[in-house]
Amino acid sequence: MAEAEEKNNSCGTICLKYLLFVFNLLFWLAGGAVMAVGIWTLVDKSDYISLLSSSTYMIAAFILIGAGAVVMFTGILGCCATIREQRALLLVFCVLLLIIFLLEITAGILAYVYYQECFPLCYQLNAELRADLKERMVENYQQPGQEHITRAIDRLQQDLKCCGSNSSADWRDGAWIQTPGADRRLVPDSCCKTPTDHCGLRDHPSNIYKVEGGCISKLEEFILQHLLILGSVGLGIAFIQIVGMIFTCCLYRSLKEEIY
Repeated sequence: MAEAEEKNNSCGTICLKYLLFVFNLLFWLAGGAVMAVGIWTLVDKSDYISLLSSSTYMIAAFILIGAGAVVMFTGILGCCATIREQRALLLVFCVLLLIIFLLEITAGILAYVYYQECFPLCYQLNAELRADLKERMVENYQQPGQEHITRAIDRLQQDLKCCGSNSSADWRDGAWIQTPGADRRLVPDSCCKTPTDHCGLRDHPSNIYKVEGGCISKLEEFILQHLLILGSVGLGIAFIQIVGMIFTCCLYRSLKEEIY
């Protein structure tokens, strides 16, 4: 009995348990971070998303939330399996880690292949996105029943420091600019570097944001930067998963040897 207890408390097993517990804690936190990014995208950036006709970014946010929830659940399962030293739970945990890892790798490969094959089509879709955003900005801004679009455009131009879809000249065709309500403004006040009432009367570069490519280029840059960050985080999590699978297998084998 004493000998069995000594085996169960062997230094190797204890070290593996602590290492695996730390891994699970980090994995759980990573899942929480991924879920938080998805929720933040839906809540804080919902104005940006409302300007896009495509639902891709909304779907991507929901995928992030779902993936984060799965990772958090897996992390909790791993903690329970480690603390209770249940080999069956450890096996389930290891299998879940392997499945998540394979899904991450598959998604990355498919995304790269899809991007390479559809580059000409993507360029065409990008042109359509530009035209669509311009249409929303010039036709819906400050129009009755379009308050959410107006708020989204003002926030977009201030946050990303830009003016107009492709350039500030887009506003010359704006439905609101051509009405008495614009009060001789050339651009919305949200285009100004220092927004004040009627500051849009002057569209000189010293007064408004004149960015090459307009707000659509800044929005694309914003999205690409966040995709790069998410990609880097994904690679980091994938590396952590490999370490976790190694620790899990070692602990599983150690417990098996102690039973026999």
